[in-house]
Amino acid sequence: MSLVFDNISKIVSGEILIHPTDLGLEAGSFNTLLGRTGAGKTTILRLMAGLERPTTGRILVGGEDVTGVAVRRRNVAMVYQQFVNYPNFTVFKNIASPLEVAKVGRSEIERRVRGVAEMMHLEDLLERLPAELSGGQQQRVALARALVKRADLLLLDEPLVNLDFKLREEFRVELRKVLTESGAIVVYATAEPQEALALGGDTIIIDDGGIVQQGIAAGIYRRPKNVRAARLVGDPPMNVVDGRIEDASMRMGEDRPVEAPDHLRTLPDGPYLFGVRPHHVLMKRGDPTDITIDTRVDLAEISGSETAIHFEHGGSSWVSLQDGVHPLDVDEPIHASVKPQRVFAFDPGGNLVAAPDHASADRQV
Repeated sequence: MSLVFDNISKIVSGEILIHPTDLGLEAGSFNTLLGRTGAGKTTILRLMAGLERPTTGRILVGGEDVTGVAVRRRNVAMVYQQFVNYPNFTVFKNIASPLEVAKVGRSEIERRVRGVAEMMHLEDLLERLPAELSGGQQQRVALARALVKRADLLLLDEPLVNLDFKLREEFRVELRKVLTESGAIVVYATAEPQEALALGGDTIIIDDGGIVQQGIAAGIYRRPKNVRAARLVGDPPMNVVDGRIEDASMRMGEDRPVEAPDHLRTLPDGPYLFGVRPHHVLMKRGDPTDITIDTRVDLAEISGSETAIHFEHGGSSWVSLQDGVHPLDVDEPIHASVKPQRVFAFDPGGNLVAAPDHASADRQV
């Protein structure tokens, strides 16, 4: 079974929520919708489920036009951010509820519920009520209820967002395995680039109601199609600044020119947008061949074992992401450096023209 969007759009009260979109997902595929809050992820999921009707276009499932087919007549399951469980039902009855609605036989319900409960590590909790469970266990119940339907299409709308960081990390690893084994087309929406990179599969970057880029998350990270994709697939987003290439040299902002690295040397002279990932902005004076940045701290955000150091450079706001705790004061002078081998180049319109050779760049650090 495949799922196809054929020129699908969604307009509400004159506002374009989803621009005309073509999309094809194959049976058994794991797909991640990555985009900021408000980018259109939930609207796309609701269109896929049949909870919303498109303004234009067709939705095909297995080659059949289901554009006007109600959700109750589609073999689809959806899991939301919130723990949507029946509070007065046991875990067993919560998981079994869609099968009971479908009038599946009692012995088949017993077999399928216990099978999916074991898959989701809920087998010892089947007689408990949701209030007796932790947040992670409650979300497992919601996922188990979706999986027990054996739906052809499984949609997950940021299902781990309300779990704490440690639980999300643990759950994410096993979740991908369980969902892939389900055999359904899985569409997993998230606003977190790191989650998309960790889950793998096919990543569809959504921004402002349109698809920016589609492909393997790690591949998009290494070769983003444009500045929008580059910034959306990283957290913190890629730093971008105006620059020039001239006579085999490159200059970022008002910095002194340095020798252009191999991957930029063949580009014609002229203006470019240069991009640098935050963890490649080193908080130290570099080698003579490095790009040097002398500036002042705007803000230092300490988060666990990392510090995000914000500053202005070349008329743009920059972030350097550093391991460890660095309690820097606002307006404190800092010296940073960037290895030219780490720089992405985009044309003035924002389209990628050169990306670092990662193997080569890794040897330079």
